[in-house]
Amino acid sequence: MAISLLNNIASLEAQNQLQGTQNKLQNTLFQLSSGSRINSGADDAAGLAIANGLQANVTALSQSANNAQNGVGALQVSDGALAQVTTLLNRAVTLATESATGTVSNNQRTALDAEFTQIKAEIDRIGSSTTFNGTSVFTATATNIFLTDASSAAANNTISVTVGALASTSISYNGTTVSFASDNLTSSAGAVTTLADINTAIANVAGIRGTIGAGINRLQSAVNVISSQVQNLTAAQDQITAANIPQQVTNLSEFSILNQSGISALAQANSAQQSILKLLQ
Repeated sequence: MAISLLNNIASLEAQNQLQGTQNKLQNTLFQLSSGSRINSGADDAAGLAIANGLQANVTALSQSANNAQNGVGALQVSDGALAQVTTLLNRAVTLATESATGTVSNNQRTALDAEFTQIKAEIDRIGSSTTFNGTSVFTATATNIFLTDASSAAANNTISVTVGALASTSISYNGTTVSFASDNLTSSAGAVTTLADINTAIANVAGIRGTIGAGINRLQSAVNVISSQVQNLTAAQDQITAANIPQQVTNLSEFSILNQSGISALAQANSAQQSILKLLQ
């Protein structure tokens, strides 16, 4: 090959090779430092789009799991409050049974009725003041728990649980409503009637708690499914984006050596042309 003063082809070739090696070395360092195979859209545009979609799914599902857990918490608050209502009603059973017997005086029945009145007032207080996150848990409006994976192709999934309102004048379940508005323990006959209403109220509260328990179980099942989805989608995302660390460590060694040899080759190519000067001496 002729020696030319105009162009140093060897130097140009060495520069091109060195530039390519440095680009590969830079990409390897990016992957090792970030742990990710895709650090820009140029690395893998299709893979980036898929990974971002999976990340959106994981994010939505993670929040949906939180939504479901919050729903479980609200229902557990309701269940705990109803457990206390059952305790109050059981005490009312004792009072009504005692008032119904003929060995109790009218003055004693008045005292029994006073306690029964306080029980009714406490049931009203529980029904109106028991809240979760500032919202009453005893309401006729359904509590809707929203679950989604953020996919536009998937229908929104809402789990609805209705606890119902709670008051001494309205303890309802499955179409049966009990009201203590006209009940009293001031007479034996009134106590017998009240006792029947109390027993029905206890059955209604048990039914409501059963509905709540079914809702809790459903939400917990939804959390289990969501957790499995999050795990699998995260694994799929990792397969797309995660860097192959052992391979990149090997590449780092290779490209570091090539980078050093490329710099040396470029230096040799630049100095080789200076030999022409010897011909002019």
